[in-house]
Amino acid sequence: MLIDFFLHLKSHKLPVSTKELLTLLEAVRERVCGHSLDEFYYLARTCMVKDERNFDKFDRAFGEYFKGVESIPGLEAEIPEDWLKLMLQRHLTAEEKARIEKLGWEKLMEEFRKRLAEQDGRHAGGSKWIGTGGSSPFGAHGYHPEGIRIGPESAGNRTAVKVWDERVYRNLDDSVELGTRNIKLALRRLRRFAREGAATELDLDGTIGATARNAGWLDLLLRPERHNQIKVLLFLDVGGSMDDHVRVCEELFSAARVEFKHLQYYYFHNCVYEWLWQDNNRRHRDRISTWDVIHRFGPDYKLIFVGDASMSPYEILNRAGSVEYNNEEPGAVWLRRLLEQYPSACWLNPEPERYWEYRQSIAVIRQIMGQRMFSLTLDGLERAMRQLSKSN
Repeated sequence: MLIDFFLHLKSHKLPVSTKELLTLLEAVRERVCGHSLDEFYYLARTCMVKDERNFDKFDRAFGEYFKGVESIPGLEAEIPEDWLKLMLQRHLTAEEKARIEKLGWEKLMEEFRKRLAEQDGRHAGGSKWIGTGGSSPFGAHGYHPEGIRIGPESAGNRTAVKVWDERVYRNLDDSVELGTRNIKLALRRLRRFAREGAATELDLDGTIGATARNAGWLDLLLRPERHNQIKVLLFLDVGGSMDDHVRVCEELFSAARVEFKHLQYYYFHNCVYEWLWQDNNRRHRDRISTWDVIHRFGPDYKLIFVGDASMSPYEILNRAGSVEYNNEEPGAVWLRRLLEQYPSACWLNPEPERYWEYRQSIAVIRQIMGQRMFSLTLDGLERAMRQLSKSN
């Protein structure tokens, strides 16, 4: 069974190998989990999935392969998929609901096995058979004070005590917005290690070699710790339409401060002009010249813009186009100056990519950036990090 399960996972494009299968077989042999299908699910996911991005794929594949609520002996029948389609929504009065008797867990499972064996066709709207829209304990889109819901969608009554085919990790797909932990994992792709500072870490290979050369007398060698030497300039758009994306930008900022030892950050509004700032509360008093930033940080820095790039095209292409003051030069000029100083650059856009074609300003900035604009999703962030890593 596990070999077929392994091949089923591979058919769903999950990167599983024989090593993961052997680990799962060993865990089963050592009785790491019990006979519960739920316990086996978590064990199999732990052994077979090494990347959180694949949780959703695994969840789908597992649900297709193990069609059942529990590992009940003798439960071999399968529920035809077309039975599960929504046909009607049954609305019961309070008196009718009160007359429906709760069965209890043991009785519920016993009745479920019995009706699976007896039923030979689709049923809807009744009180006994497995179907839709009725008051039977088994089915979907109906009502029972406790029952088994068969099908991924609920009728909204929230009374099922067990759910067939409910997916848990929907929010870990490549296309969804990020959490701080996922951002950290993606940012780690942008690394260039170097050893510097005091020698405090044991150099095991060097110690073995030195001891061998010293006729067996122990000769301890130490070396500096490895640190990520990537230098990052982070320019964050704030205010206006970016208020809708505050949470994900905060998560990105938090993750970047942890992952990058050499991080400098500045804020701007809509487009970069001659002024930046580091404190939004004092943005009009404590401004920093963009020229000063260009002269202060060398071209070895990676430049990351974060913004939805949604504005009037005049704000990018025209002098005095800024909505806050009369900028002397167009924003496009400043963007090109920054890209000339920092050739390793990209733009992260929290706006869903399906809307980009409807924003003229996004098209303008993408052209200036040489198409190096990426969506602020797990997949987009990883593509951006690979782009920045090319010049490491």
